[in-house]
Amino acid sequence: MYDREILDDTRNPTGARTTAAVVVRRYDRADIEIWNAFVATSKNGTFLFDRAYMDYHADRFSDFSLVVHNGSELIALLPAHNDGDVLHSHDGLTYGGFITSDRMTMPVMLEVFSGCCAFLQRLGISTITYKTIPHIYHRQPAEEDRYALFRADAQLYRRDLLSTIDMGRRLPTQLRRRRGAAKADRAGVVFGESAEWASYWRLLTTHLEDRYGVRPVHEVDEIRLLHSRFPKNIRLFTATCDRRLLGGLVIYETETVAHLQYAAASAEGLALGCLDGLFFHLLDVVFAHKRWFDFGNSTERQGRYLNSGLVIQKEGFGGRAVAHDFYRVVL
Repeated sequence: MYDREILDDTRNPTGARTTAAVVVRRYDRADIEIWNAFVATSKNGTFLFDRAYMDYHADRFSDFSLVVHNGSELIALLPAHNDGDVLHSHDGLTYGGFITSDRMTMPVMLEVFSGCCAFLQRLGISTITYKTIPHIYHRQPAEEDRYALFRADAQLYRRDLLSTIDMGRRLPTQLRRRRGAAKADRAGVVFGESAEWASYWRLLTTHLEDRYGVRPVHEVDEIRLLHSRFPKNIRLFTATCDRRLLGGLVIYETETVAHLQYAAASAEGLALGCLDGLFFHLLDVVFAHKRWFDFGNSTERQGRYLNSGLVIQKEGFGGRAVAHDFYRVVL
């Protein structure tokens, strides 16, 4: 924690005055139970911030997560790692930023943010790269951090584009997407949830290497491990015909969002419109009750390049833009 002299009477990057009630410290493995319990009841935490998910790749990141108390009350967590004197929140996760309780208010967030900045400076951190949590993942409004970033003169250096569907107010879908689904239906393609991770991963790896020259972020053993830890959150849905695997989608499901993590199809599957049919199966049946469906990001090069073909496909199902912002704070 930072000392009382700084707490009591030092102006900070947000312009707010810190108070002795705010205590900041680094996460310790002994905190795992209180960390996970806080994430589960927070305004904006998801299973990605559970330590059973975060720590599967702990060997790749030097953990520098923060725990923040206001008096005796735990009020915020910051999943993070460091690379030298730069703190990242968090390169191993799709989204990041402060996880907060429903008792978080704007004045308290200013104190939390400034307290964390002072604490990090004392530990030799010079820069923070801050990845926000898009509002669709919030259980309650939780953008106090955005205002604190503004007050700290944070620089917006990247903006990704998520294509999302408000499931309660779905827009009309393109005839092209409906035709693809109808083709799959005529061919007798069957859609459903699957446990065939190994078979799908071989298809996914081939698909990504052939089309984009990349591999999946997760290895098959990693995704199977994560699925075993979060079977209700990490789900595989496939399209098959005469028991042949034609394609599939991996969904990361949170309380408010069904998020598309991976999509792949064989050449035969693409010709039969299997992904169109599978998407409609998820939208019309499996996740019809969900608040949001998130097709994921369609930008590259720090958000400066829009993959038009990709975003057009997502918009064909009724997806529309939600911004995912990334900031840099110089301490």
